Amino acid sequence: MRAATVAQIKKELKHLPPEELQALVLRLARFKKDNKELLTYLLFEAGDEFSYIDSVKSMVDEGFDSINTRSTYFAKKSIRKILSGLRKFIRYSGKKETEVELLIHFCERMNTMQPPITRSQVLMNLYDRLVAKIRATILKLDEDLRYDYSVELKSRLDEEL
Repeated sequence: MRAATVAQIKKELKHLPPEELQALVLRLARFKKDNKELLTYLLFEAGDEFSYIDSVKSMVDEGFDSINTRSTYFAKKSIRKILSGLRKFIRYSGKKETEVELLIHFCERMNTMQPPITRSQVLMNLYDRLVAKIRATILKLDEDLRYDYSVELKSRLDEEL
């Protein structure tokens, strides 16, 4: 079975009554945790982006607090796991400001990690790629926001844009 295109699905959804549409959405939510998380964001958290950012930041903080730092291998694995979850939550929001705010917070937590990330070339490369991604995303923002976030990036991560 081939999946239909988004345009075809959109056209077909226009013809469905609200009860059938609701049943389809609920059935979709039953199959995958990501679908349920996205629906939760869209229904309950999209209206208050600041509390959403705070809740994701607290999840990142919990992840960093539970990292096993005795072994660099486990630290790298844990950081990658936290980052993959963070990227998923950024994708749910779709807003560049949210992306910049969360990535800056993630990098700030990486900087304060013990033992320092400078001991691992893999973690340093990951950090450098994230800072480059933050810079690229900041350039896509409005001029006022671009300035505010570049100042925040410089002050919180000691980085120059």
